[in-house]
Amino acid sequence: MSIHSRMRLRLLAGAALLVASGAAEAKTTNDTAKPAQTQATADAQATTADQPATEEGGSQLGDIVVTATRRETNLQKTPISISVLNTQALADRHVLSLFNLADGTIPSLRVATFEARQSALTIGIRGIVPYDQNQTARDGGVGVYIDGVALGKTQGLNAALFDIERIEVLKGPQGTLFGRNTEGGALSLVSRAPTGVFGGRMTAGVGNYGSRNADVHLDLPAFYDISLKFDGVYQHQDPTVKDPLTGSTGWNYYDRKGGRVAARWKPVDGFTADFAYDYAKDDNTPQFSQLISYNPNNYPVGTFNSSGVLQLNGVNCGGTITAAQAAAGRPVCIAPKAPLVGVHPDRQKVADVGVPQQPSVDITHGFSSNLRYQVAPAVELRSITAWRGVSTDQWDNSGGPERSSFAPNSNFSRYSLSFLRQHQFSQEFQAVGSADQLDYVVGAYYFTEHATEYAATPLSNLWNADGTAYTIRSPIPGNANAITSANSGYQQYDPSCNNTLATTVPQFANSCQFITRASQASDHNYSLFGNLTFTPSALGDVLHITAGGRWTKDKRHGTLYVVNNRADLVTAGTVSPFGFRNSISRFDPMVNVAFDATPDVHLYAKYATGFRAGGANDRSLQFNAFGPEAVKSYEIGSKMDFWNHKARLNLAGYIMNRSNTQFDFDYFDTNGSSPTNGSHIEQTINAGKSKIRGIEADLTVAPVQGLTLTGSYAYTYWKAPSAVNPLTPGAPAQQLYIVYTPRNAASAAIDYAVPINVGDASVRLHLDGNYASSQYSFQLEPTKTDASFIMNGRLSLADIAVSPTNKVTFAFWVRNLLDTTYIYRRSSANSVPVYNYGATGQLISTSYGGILGDYANFNPPRTWGVEATMRF
Repeated sequence: MSIHSRMRLRLLAGAALLVASGAAEAKTTNDTAKPAQTQATADAQATTADQPATEEGGSQLGDIVVTATRRETNLQKTPISISVLNTQALADRHVLSLFNLADGTIPSLRVATFEARQSALTIGIRGIVPYDQNQTARDGGVGVYIDGVALGKTQGLNAALFDIERIEVLKGPQGTLFGRNTEGGALSLVSRAPTGVFGGRMTAGVGNYGSRNADVHLDLPAFYDISLKFDGVYQHQDPTVKDPLTGSTGWNYYDRKGGRVAARWKPVDGFTADFAYDYAKDDNTPQFSQLISYNPNNYPVGTFNSSGVLQLNGVNCGGTITAAQAAAGRPVCIAPKAPLVGVHPDRQKVADVGVPQQPSVDITHGFSSNLRYQVAPAVELRSITAWRGVSTDQWDNSGGPERSSFAPNSNFSRYSLSFLRQHQFSQEFQAVGSADQLDYVVGAYYFTEHATEYAATPLSNLWNADGTAYTIRSPIPGNANAITSANSGYQQYDPSCNNTLATTVPQFANSCQFITRASQASDHNYSLFGNLTFTPSALGDVLHITAGGRWTKDKRHGTLYVVNNRADLVTAGTVSPFGFRNSISRFDPMVNVAFDATPDVHLYAKYATGFRAGGANDRSLQFNAFGPEAVKSYEIGSKMDFWNHKARLNLAGYIMNRSNTQFDFDYFDTNGSSPTNGSHIEQTINAGKSKIRGIEADLTVAPVQGLTLTGSYAYTYWKAPSAVNPLTPGAPAQQLYIVYTPRNAASAAIDYAVPINVGDASVRLHLDGNYASSQYSFQLEPTKTDASFIMNGRLSLADIAVSPTNKVTFAFWVRNLLDTTYIYRRSSANSVPVYNYGATGQLISTSYGGILGDYANFNPPRTWGVEATMRF
């Protein structure tokens, strides 16, 4: 047995020992007092807790209700690992969108931008983190749900949050009750439902970087058994990195707005119909990518002669050097850095070079119908029907000159444009009930979606001969110095342009863009599922045995009909689009054995499976298909209340084995002298097996009235396979890496509330700190990001009565309190040469043309603001 294997066995044995010892301690120290009423504010699996409920004898932690098993249950008695953030917990951290959870509020949940873009988020749980799911025929490994409705695409995930009652983070495979693409877990957003009683709240605030936010939430009185609720939100922040080009927006900017209307109809006892429609628009720009090193490997630096040829001491050098040229003594060198481009190891406030950067525009919208009918005291029938859509117009010029080498009079700054449209429909039926010693959930599910996307990657800027000046290749409003280019690749249609694609593909009849790719894909998913829990009364109702399973039929097909501005693609000797079609059937089982050691100590052991659907990569040149990946998970855990319900400790240890792991291999041409500078090719393969092991611990303590202390820790170990890059089949196998998965992550928080002698008013203080060790951000690179520690805080004067029915809260909030600067995404691909191999593995040539240095994206700077909330 290897050292690593023995270490992992000891790790899980230690987790089991912690579970057992915790149970023994709790059994001897706990009393059996019934927990207080549902906790008003909590972040559960003890991740964050707010003011505990009070009873005679002091403060106690209250119950937390979750719906992870498709029924309302007490979190502590739900035998899976869950974390919960509710309305107050989100407000304490000033969480306006899901990207604000990137600081590590929940250690096992990792949130990052895709590339540098806010317009699409990368979401992972327990080391199941996708690299590039931002395409028409690809999915992530963590499902995101809004009121029970799965979201088919990651575009638009950073929209403003409406009136969220809670966010449930379900850790580990959820393949039985939630279906495909939940092999890492599920992120479930639950909206606050209409109450039928007049009331609501309004919030308005301002802050630094020109930030301002406002939201309104209004409940109307029930009328003819119908209750209505209206939500409106607005969020704005000016860029934190300025663009010196007049008329351009800058980076890390957002302007979000949206509305939601919900209706609840209860015509008879036992029947509830919820309907909702939401619409949100998010204008945003990416995070800035900056050069943090130049030539870190100290290659000789050449100079360009008057003819634009790179030389070293008068001898031609660098570029692509063949094995024969290397043997003949051709010198190695790299291009000099343009004088205008600086090296910035710390976060920049203003870019060195101005580039066109306009906001991306994400629009999300959807309608849902949720029907529930209590046909018998112990049986409820449910129907969840939903239509949703997302459109994304992506404009990403975050790289500027920091991601490609300099060449005289060359184009630079890759403007990544993508225009995606997606529509989906889903229908789910459930029967949820109980019988003698049995609880059950059975259901059927159907999901279909259609997505289209086309993309262009023009180079927006042009260097002069020595890199001391540049011009813009397309006009930008307000920029008098811009030059006009009829076929710039990203301006509006100009009848004088000569684009053959415009005459062959009707979709592009009014376009001058050079289309790098255009694809469409459809998906159909059918499934049947069931979950049965048996609690034998003969054993005193302390043992709960759950068995479940889900049968899934998943069918997907699509076409890639434009590649590099050509629609006359040749497939199997004929002119036709590249296409793919795959279909799978699979069964995902789940077994869970839970034991109530005491009324306050609950132990469980769980086996579950899940899968991430296969698809095709539209960044490849032929829409290359790949198969699904699957995971098997083994988990043990305990959930314990002790110290008279003033403390709560939850533990979990797990082993996950993933097969047919999907990995992406890509190539960017960053050579400023290359005619294909800025091009990007990517291919996805099922690379093999990966292993993930971990321990999670969450503690909440309410030692005195008004004070709550919380802490969470996640240890994640992983091992990924090696594989041969399909883009360079003769090359040796290379090690692969799982992204955005720190070995150690932790968070802690203090919540303190002090009543004041003004009605129900109080002073509330919240402080939280979040730590993550260094991690990988690219699947093919051994380069790590920085470790991070971020603090957030909020001080409020809460619930000041201004009338018998109205209360006001004033608050000061700050994110990144210490103004910590760290790199969350880093690439060294432009610091090393590219090796080209023959089919038999021999080295053919080495390219030094694209070498510049490491580039990186930094976390947002400190932001702060004040806001006022009126409740009525």
